[in-house]
Amino acid sequence: MALVLRCLRPLPSLLLRPSFAMTRGLPQAPRGCPAPLLEGCRQCVQQMLLSRQLATKKAKGKGQSQAKVNISAALVEDIINLEETSEGMQAVIEALKEDFSRNLNVRTSPGALDHITVMTKDGKFPLNQLGQISQKSPQLMIVNMASFPESTAAAAKAIRESGMNLSPEVDGTVIRVPLPKVTREHRENLAKLAKQSTNKSKEALRKVRSKSITQVKKFKNKVSEDTIWLLEKQIQQMADEAVTEMDKLLAAKTKELLG
Repeated sequence: MALVLRCLRPLPSLLLRPSFAMTRGLPQAPRGCPAPLLEGCRQCVQQMLLSRQLATKKAKGKGQSQAKVNISAALVEDIINLEETSEGMQAVIEALKEDFSRNLNVRTSPGALDHITVMTKDGKFPLNQLGQISQKSPQLMIVNMASFPESTAAAAKAIRESGMNLSPEVDGTVIRVPLPKVTREHRENLAKLAKQSTNKSKEALRKVRSKSITQVKKFKNKVSEDTIWLLEKQIQQMADEAVTEMDKLLAAKTKELLG
């Protein structure tokens, strides 16, 4: 009994530090704590810290902003890999950025063709690595394939099949790319596509969130209800932050498209 009290004596001062569990992980048992008791001490500390976090969240009155949940990934690594969840959500955001860049632009600058991938006998290459892209006029782009003349036909095919509704014309090693006049209707259609793409990305994000929460719930009979609640809260919080970033990307893209 004396040994137990000796191990738990430092806990009150530790629990008074709100960021302790989030930034430094679990405290070690005091010097002299016998090895058999060490793991028990750590488990008690973990439960006490998580319960304290839960009490803080539930103590917030209705309508008041809640403190951000930020559980140390190391603290719950046996339940779920929070870093993997974060990476999965970030991958969805990056895919949305890529879609915006590749498929949703008004084709008014040479950079609009940069992303097009050309299949050659030596592999796949971005168009801007094979040809020199320039804009002759607002309605015409030129792709000079003099450096890789053997890839001219492949480049023209890639432009034609890019999904940008372009009809390239080949003249030797020069590819002329007429640009349709960008109408207000076309810009509005692109903005609608951006919204649809964002909604699809949000659906993909929900799948990542649901998968992670399902993983957490597998441990509902092994860990406390408080622990499950906090983890679900943090995963939802991560998803909310990702949605906010997507909404910002959509707002910026819509502004760009509508001019």
